[in-house]
Amino acid sequence: MSDYNKFFIPAKSVQNDEQSVTAADAVLEAFTESFNARDTIGMDSLLHFPHVMYLGGELIVWEAPGQLPPDFFAKLIAKGWERTVYESKTPILVSSDKVHFRVIYTRRRGDGSVVSTHDNVWIVTRVDGRWAIALRSY
Repeated sequence: MSDYNKFFIPAKSVQNDEQSVTAADAVLEAFTESFNARDTIGMDSLLHFPHVMYLGGELIVWEAPGQLPPDFFAKLIAKGWERTVYESKTPILVSSDKVHFRVIYTRRRGDGSVVSTHDNVWIVTRVDGRWAIALRSY
């Protein structure tokens, strides 16, 4: 943290900042559109770097774009995955520059049946006027 004062005086939280939710939700939609297209460059364009992920108790930090393993989509496809679908995206904390979402999505086969269901927290932030995904917790 570069400015400890922000820790002691947090940004004002807003319960119904519709503009923030709309902008952040658009990032989630675009990310999943790129994900379903297997477009890793498009996915990276919707992330802030360094990008933080919690996978169980493990902290993973991507310092720059291009960190997704090359065989990521091949492994998903081998499990039957064809596309990912949001079941719900619920804003749980909203401010003018940050939206925390509880995101529930399913990975689906071509016939629409469910391969797996995921319940995560994703944080979308606005930095220098640009909304992107900063943190994902799986």
